[in-house]
Amino acid sequence: MFENLQIFSMASALAKHGAARQAIVAENIANADTPGYRARDVASFAESYSAGSTDSLFATRPGHRFEGEPGFAAGPREVYRPGAESPNGNNVSIENEIFAAAEASSDHQKALAVYRSALTVLRTSLSGRG
Repeated sequence: MFENLQIFSMASALAKHGAARQAIVAENIANADTPGYRARDVASFAESYSAGSTDSLFATRPGHRFEGEPGFAAGPREVYRPGAESPNGNNVSIENEIFAAAEASSDHQKALAVYRSALTVLRTSLSGRG
């Protein structure tokens, strides 16, 4: 009954998305002076999560999982971030990367807050206290 609660899988997917975005931002910053390097990012969480949903199929038993089911089995889709290029062909903007890192951190904190809240609701419902 409690093996596959959607709220927990969505919170986990959001945390994974935030971590993947943070890793790409770190790579962008590390390559800020690399000639010809193009800044990368990941697609938005809503776009990545909905792309993996399966509306027509559903698991009939715990442990069944379909390819493309939400949860970022293959990871969020990477995209190249547009921007003005420097003379060496690099388009990394440290200011943009700082904002992207803050957004990734915010997404990760939001995922943890949702997870904690859902866990509290689940514990309360199981304990019978209200």
